[in-house]
Amino acid sequence: MDTNKPGRELVEERLNKLKTSEILPRDESRAQSELLGLQVTTSSPMGALAHGSSGIVIDGGWLRVLGSGCEQMKRGIYSFNLGKSFSEAGQMPSYLLVADDILGGFFAINGGAFYGKAGNVFYYAPDSGEWEDTQLAYSQFLYWALCGDVSKFYELYRWERWRDDVSKFSLYRVMFVLPPML
Repeated sequence: MDTNKPGRELVEERLNKLKTSEILPRDESRAQSELLGLQVTTSSPMGALAHGSSGIVIDGGWLRVLGSGCEQMKRGIYSFNLGKSFSEAGQMPSYLLVADDILGGFFAINGGAFYGKAGNVFYYAPDSGEWEDTQLAYSQFLYWALCGDVSKFYELYRWERWRDDVSKFSLYRVMFVLPPML
């Protein structure tokens, strides 16, 4: 396994720019099994992230990008999808969940499950109950999550003391709001 390829360099370069994010340290045993399950190399951004970290926490836990998983963020990108988007190793998933947010939204790579371009990342918006095409490939989505304007994407859903409230949630929990936030 080559860990000195462009995927790792790309992720590390972007991680160095983070101001409101935290990379969770990798769990060696999980990193190996997640990478093997994904069947991607460390030269890809997804492989580099799964091999090099347990995940990325953005805005104090508002957005969580899946890596290999750890005790703090109990789901890895492969293990979290197993039984949801595919039932056994080696199967091509119809979608691959790659991130989630505090509101119960999910980001998933389209493998044919959603109407729209295969390979694009779609967002499950809990307020509408619809999957929406972000029109971003995974590497572009990762760049947006790390360097883009995440605050603008969520600005209609944030309140005055949201940071305090979000900090009280574990990374495997979400808020459930009724009626849905509009």
